[in-house]
Amino acid sequence: MDNSSPHWAPRPVLVGTGCAAAVFAIVAAVLAGDRMSTVFFTVAAVALTALSLHGLLVRPRLTADPRGLRIRTTTGKHDLDWPDVTARVRTTRRLGRDAATLEIEAGEQLYVFGWLELGADPRDVLDTLTALKP
Repeated sequence: MDNSSPHWAPRPVLVGTGCAAAVFAIVAAVLAGDRMSTVFFTVAAVALTALSLHGLLVRPRLTADPRGLRIRTTTGKHDLDWPDVTARVRTTRRLGRDAATLEIEAGEQLYVFGWLELGADPRDVLDTLTALKP
């Protein structure tokens, strides 16, 4: 996979906002006046730090080229050949809104991506993948 291949990852501004919120939560946990606030801000800081680190370290999340796909997860890189891949968009209705997810199935593995992980609409990503698939 080269750098000219289309790739998708969380938007940098979103990851940066998560990092800033994590720093704010850490400072709030240190300065909190009561035990309950300290616990709340500590839990928030841990969650925001974990999510922000994931967004920083697992980039790009999905890469495609004429040979196949590369998916990065916390357990490493997974290279998938096009003949082994089935990709589709699943739309569900939640809280009065349609939520689309990109599902990539390869053998026994199922990878599910939302717009936060891709930094783009899953329908647009599927269109690009369909155009690349031989």
